[in-house]
Amino acid sequence: MTKTIHHGHNIKRFREMLGIKQEALAFDLGDDWNQKKISILEQKERVDEQLLDKIAKQLKVPAEAIKNFDEEMAIYNIQNNYEGSNAGASGAIGPVGTQNNECTFNPLDKYVAAMEKNEQLYERMLQIEREKNELLQKIIDNRLMG
Repeated sequence: MTKTIHHGHNIKRFREMLGIKQEALAFDLGDDWNQKKISILEQKERVDEQLLDKIAKQLKVPAEAIKNFDEEMAIYNIQNNYEGSNAGASGAIGPVGTQNNECTFNPLDKYVAAMEKNEQLYERMLQIEREKNELLQKIIDNRLMG
């Protein structure tokens, strides 16, 4: 029996991990989107392929990540694959005389670094939006005065 992946829940998980509010995602998706529509979308088990690609692009994650992410499997893998969780994880000679290779980097460190970079880019984008809004406000104020 195959487990069904809930696209809406995964969209919500990725959005929250990235620190993006529903309103911000709706704004990024265009004029016909709002917070309520994002909330409804996050409740859908299946999301249309084209829309899923558009959302994944806005979240800057692969669409496949949204389609395939299984929280239970992620937790299982974390719980069962940390160093020391099995006898061979330290690089010791195993029962058949082979040595286990250790990972030379921590994948979670790479993921955290990528998330930090995304956060920095998002903050930079927000600053640019603020500056643009200030400039537009000045232009409007000048036209109203003159």
